[in-house]
Amino acid sequence: MTIRPRIQWYQGDRRELRALFELAEDSASQLDAYFHLGRVLVALLDDHIVGHLQAVSTGHPERVEIKNMAVLAPCQGHGIGRALIESLVELLADTPVTTLLVATAAADIGNLRFYQRRGFRLRSVERDAFTEATGYPTGIVIDGIELRDRVWLDLPLRAAAAPRTKVTAHGPTAGV
Repeated sequence: MTIRPRIQWYQGDRRELRALFELAEDSASQLDAYFHLGRVLVALLDDHIVGHLQAVSTGHPERVEIKNMAVLAPCQGHGIGRALIESLVELLADTPVTTLLVATAAADIGNLRFYQRRGFRLRSVERDAFTEATGYPTGIVIDGIELRDRVWLDLPLRAAAAPRTKVTAHGPTAGV
């Protein structure tokens, strides 16, 4: 059953979303390094936040990265993650962004399946990205596979076009 959440840019104190961010990030030090970056979309059901998507600049005006995304466990599998991605794609439509990037653990079969079903394609593998040296505890196993490598995926949004800034109730959407 698909649930239709209300999606909007988050305007509150981001610290209130920390538990959601932690669902998608196993390293507190890594999360601390990017927690404040970019903008955050939230999915609301009955005015309760049930999911989020953090979009950050990559330093290239044509690319934006989904840095962190999670949906509360009871709400997973009902289209909320898909709605968050679709909303971001729509918000980026009138910006210079032509590619959406995301990275996930090579061990996380569920995430790989989710992103590929949304149209993302494999881009590259970053070997040994999840180590103690990068802030991740040893011994993490996902789907029976040791957490070691990061997989990058991308989603082409459209052919490059002249950028236009779309203004919404929450301000311009260019320059996530």
